[in-house]
This record gives sequence, C-alpha cells and structure tokens, in this order.
Amino acid sequence: MTTDHARSPAPPGAAGPTGRIPGPDLARGIMLLLIVLANTPYHLYGRPSGGMGAHPADGSVADRVVQAVLITTVDLRVYPMFAFLFGYGLVMILRRQRRAGLSDDEARRLLRRRNLLLVAFGAVHALLLWGGDVLGAYGLCGLVLVWLFLRRSDRTLLVWAGIGTGLLALLAALSALEGLAVLAGEQPPNDLGSVVTVLARASVSDPDVLGAALARMTMWPLQVLVIQGLVGMVVPVSILLGFWAARRGVLERPQEHRRLLWITAVGGISIGWLGGLPLALAHIGVLDALSPAMSSFAMPQMLTGLACGLGYVAVFGLVGGRLADRPLGPLGGALTAVGKRSLSCYLAQSVLCAPLLTAWGLGLGEILGSAATAAFAIGVWLLTVLWAVVLERRGAAGPAEALLRRLAYGPPAPAPATT
Repeated sequence: MTTDHARSPAPPGAAGPTGRIPGPDLARGIMLLLIVLANTPYHLYGRPSGGMGAHPADGSVADRVVQAVLITTVDLRVYPMFAFLFGYGLVMILRRQRRAGLSDDEARRLLRRRNLLLVAFGAVHALLLWGGDVLGAYGLCGLVLVWLFLRRSDRTLLVWAGIGTGLLALLAALSALEGLAVLAGEQPPNDLGSVVTVLARASVSDPDVLGAALARMTMWPLQVLVIQGLVGMVVPVSILLGFWAARRGVLERPQEHRRLLWITAVGGISIGWLGGLPLALAHIGVLDALSPAMSSFAMPQMLTGLACGLGYVAVFGLVGGRLADRPLGPLGGALTAVGKRSLSCYLAQSVLCAPLLTAWGLGLGEILGSAATAAFAIGVWLLTVLWAVVLERRGAAGPAEALLRRLAYGPPAPAPATT
C-alpha cells in the first residue's frame, strides 16, 4: 500500500489526463472491496465453521451462494494482488527519490524507514482492531526483500520468484497427497488450517476488550511471519514479481506489454477460479466427498490464489491502458481516489467493521449470515469510496498516508520567502 510513485513523471502516453498512471490506483480501489469481502466472514462468530476458511458451515441459499463465490474468487486470491502492487510501488518510490537527487543509499534508507513504519502501523492496527492485519507482513517482507534483492538483476528476481513458486507448488502437491490419503481413510484429517480461524474467532467473540486485544496480538505474529509473511512464500514471490514488473514499466506502459498482460489475466484467473471451485462446491455440500480433507487443500488454494491475484492485477493493467489519455469518468475517478488513499481506506474498513461486528462492540457478527455480511462489507467499502472522493475534491491526502509520509520523510521544507 503505497502511493508515493504517483508523483513520478510517467512516460508519454502511459498516464491519464492528470498525469497519474490509472492502472495501479484502479487495482487498489477494487482490491479494497475484495479485502473487506475476504475479512468480514472472520467476524461471524457463535456458529461452526465449514472446512474452508471462516465461512459458516450452514446458511440460507443466498448465504451458500455467497460463500461459494467468495471461496472461488476472493479467498486467498486478494493478498497476492496486494503484495504485487506493494512491490511495484517500492521500486517506483526508489526511482522517484533518485530523480529527486537522493543517492542510492539514501533512497534505500528511506524505503527501510517506510517498511519499519508499516510494521509499526500493522502492530497498532492489530492491537486495536483487527488481528488479520497485512501491513506488518508486507512491511517485514519489504525490509528483507529490499535488502536482499532490489540491487539484483531482473534475471535474479525471476529465478528466485520461480524458486519460491516451485517450493509453494511442492508444498501444495504434498498437501494434496495428504488430502487424498485422508479421503482414502489412511490417515485422519489435520486441523492446522483452522488455527487462524480459531484465533480470529477468539478475537471477535470475546466481549472483553482486553481479552480480544490479546487474541488479536496472538494471531498477528502468525499472520506476519507465516500466513501472509515470508514463510508462506506467496507474498515474497508476489513482491519479487512486482519489483521485476516495475523495472519493465508493465503498468505504466501497458500497451507495450499487452501480450504478457493478456496471458497473465486469462491464465491466472482461469487457474484461480478452477482451483477454487471444487473447494467451494465441497463447502456448500455439492462435492460432499471432499469435505473431510478440506484443510489439506489450503496449500493448493494458496498456489492457485497466487496465479489468480496476478491475473487480477493484469486485468487492471489492461484497463489502465485503455483509459490512458482519456477522462476516467465518475466511476474511474472514484476508484482511483480510493487507490490513492489505499492505506487510509484499508484502516477505515477496520474502524467501521470491528465496533459493529465484534462481541466487544455491537455484536452483529453473531446475528448476520454470509449474504448479509457481504452486503455489509460492500456498504463499508462504499463509505470509504465516498470519503476518498470528498478528500480528492478537497485535494487532501488520506490521513494515514500523510502520517506515514511525515514520519518517513520528516516535516515538509518551509516555503521560500517571497518579497
């Protein structure tokens, strides 16, 4: 979540009429809708979960349809998109700082401060509102990957992204074999996939504010280090690919990369949706035979989710290319307003969700079903869109972006005196 690259001059023909590259902002704007849709099911407490993620094991027909759609198209498919854009933005910040006259070492120190601040922002976010925070994971991955890889060649970035993907594929294959053994009755199912769900439910179902905060801070390190961190492989691979794509200007000059974007969009989304569909059908009882082994198929879901997230980014790269040098219109303008303030809007989602859904708040998470919660999530996103549009019309940055920039860069230089 970074928007400093917006101030970099874009190549001719790449940016819209405002001089800002529309693709990344459009992607972030939609991404935040997908994030709130992915996160809010973890707030549905007081009922048993199904075998996949935090979705309830029962519900109305509308609830089951929503659960199937989210498992197929959203769950474990959004954060790779988020991580790719994060990596892309780091390279563009570095480029902008070099153009502003900073040395390479100074620019890298700036990136280090920003990433450390993201870890701090994530810790506060988890302590106060949501243990499933991603800021800490991306800040930590940014610290490590900028240090290890940002000076490396394009070839090295792709080789290590390939190694990470290969390890993820190996783990997915081993997990799938375990799932087949479970289905054959050769071993009992494991419950490792439910750990995050259990911790998340504990953090939202505890009516005690301090108890809920403790549960969130128990969940957060697992999220930062494993689920969406370095150990989970998906985020590091996505960030490395973001580094590579930013060097090539894939989103700034999409017309030059149409073939790559089309292949990634069609192939990635097809793999993601086809990979998620069997698990969605198993969750809602259509493929009941798969249900005992659902937790074993979490790793394959992560692998196909990586492909799907990259496919989503490619779609917005293509859309951004079509919108280059054209007015964005009301919808495009609203989405890019959110994208420019993605950090603020991401945190605002938790500010709106946690007090209303959790047991230490109004407790709506115990009452709402999956369909109603999805509608609630869309409403939360629309409120953040409205807020971002108001800020855009005022020419104001998001408050979280402004704070991050001030802490990372220091106070702005005073304007020169005029005579």
